[in-house]
Amino acid sequence: MAPAGARREARERALELLYESYAKGLSPSDVISGLVIAPDEYAEAAVRGVEARAGEIDGLISTYAKGWTIDRMPVMDRTLLRIAVWELVARSEVPVAVVISEAVELAKRFSTEESGRFVNGLLAAVALSVR
Repeated sequence: MAPAGARREARERALELLYESYAKGLSPSDVISGLVIAPDEYAEAAVRGVEARAGEIDGLISTYAKGWTIDRMPVMDRTLLRIAVWELVARSEVPVAVVISEAVELAKRFSTEESGRFVNGLLAAVALSVR
């Protein structure tokens, strides 16, 4: 298992790569294929996992995003929610508290303080249903 700092950096890198794919209208796989240096193994797993399970992940987000549609969410919030939901459904070795805490920190760093609260509440609801 990767050290906490390495996993934190991998989540941030996955966020950057997915954001780039959405901004450029490319598939996440195409963004990874175009890199000169491959990302960290966990970052790549997260990006490819979000891509592979997009329907399931977006379905869970939509179910618990009261009053919000996926399309109305800020791109950064939507992207980090997708990574965190992927971790909740595909990486049972990562504790729920860690997934939520890391996602909230990313929201606070890259979005708004309100985003942190929104992400926390949504992920807590998703975690109750999938774990």
